[in-house]
Amino acid sequence: MAHGLDPVETASAAAPAAGAVGSVERVISLLNQFIVLIASIALVAASLVLTYSVIVRYFLKISTDWQDEMSVFLIIGAVFMSAAAIQARRGHVAIEAIVGLLPPRVNRVRQIAVDIASLAFCSFFAWKSWILLDEAIVENFHSGSTWGPPLWVPYSLMTAGMALLSLQLLLQIARALLRPKVPA
Repeated sequence: MAHGLDPVETASAAAPAAGAVGSVERVISLLNQFIVLIASIALVAASLVLTYSVIVRYFLKISTDWQDEMSVFLIIGAVFMSAAAIQARRGHVAIEAIVGLLPPRVNRVRQIAVDIASLAFCSFFAWKSWILLDEAIVENFHSGSTWGPPLWVPYSLMTAGMALLSLQLLLQIARALLRPKVPA
């Protein structure tokens, strides 16, 4: 059993796609690199906020009411916004035993089917996140804490992240369907 990125699934990502799919992939790849950098900074910021909170509470006996929400917002942004970059590398959790047992042609069909199912779920999630975002903006929803940040912030991160993930899945499906057939 191999560990790391799935060689069957990542082999197709090695060669750049041609045409419109390749152009969009290059733009999304640059965007993903930028987002991963920002997401990394957000995770470090979340850890610093939580560390600050622990130190201030323990040593100075001062309660902070904003640190939990701030760190949650940062983590939500990092997770949702970097999802497309992870999907582009196929770095998600996969069941490797199935990949190793199936012939290449069946694996290709399996991969496309999984990508289509994932696209359906992520597109639905993006649409529902958009509805939440619109409602939060129109109704001016805020968190129930004493800090009370506006809820459009995490909802916008969820919406953008799921939209980017849906686009990434769509590109991978298009690439797989445009790719030459795999021998049996």
